[in-house]
Amino acid sequence: MGDFGRISVHDALGGGPVADILLWRNSYGGGVVLIGSTILWFLFERGGYNVLAFIANNLLLLVVILFFWAKSASLLNRPLPPIPELDISEESVLIAADEMHVWVNHAFLIAHEIAVDGNVKALILVVSSLWLISYIGSFFNFLTMIYIGVLLSLSVPFLYDKFQAQVDEKLIVAHKIVHTVVRQADIVLQMIPTAQHKQKKNQ
Repeated sequence: MGDFGRISVHDALGGGPVADILLWRNSYGGGVVLIGSTILWFLFERGGYNVLAFIANNLLLLVVILFFWAKSASLLNRPLPPIPELDISEESVLIAADEMHVWVNHAFLIAHEIAVDGNVKALILVVSSLWLISYIGSFFNFLTMIYIGVLLSLSVPFLYDKFQAQVDEKLIVAHKIVHTVVRQADIVLQMIPTAQHKQKKNQ
């Protein structure tokens, strides 16, 4: 923790090696991620290389190398290729399933609020979010958006950690404005009759 009331960005990001990379405390790891993602973006976007062909060719090369390595090792009495036995633990599968369970239930809850309850606020939030994603996606393809996401991940947390006090001041002002707008929008939305209100009136 730094100053009183200041949130540790490192702790907020999990405090592990990923946080070290995103905050450039591990400059080697951050550099590898940045250079690697830049090379891949240039290879697929500017070079015109196909992602599926790239993966298939690399796997083909790896399988051929491992096959001839194993054959030559048995003939020359050399050690076999050091391939680790990968075994996904049941615990990791359960953790992933629990995460998926939460996200799927949340999506179904939002769908229920829109379709059954007639929640206009949820409808507006979902429609505006999907429209924004579609609008931004029309300017870039999927790989470029992933590359932009990597660049933002390597820059935004680092800059926020350096200038947190100044950014927090601006965010507090923006939060007050958004809170006022949302409160006024809620007043307007409450005037719109929903399916729940109609059922209550009929009862």
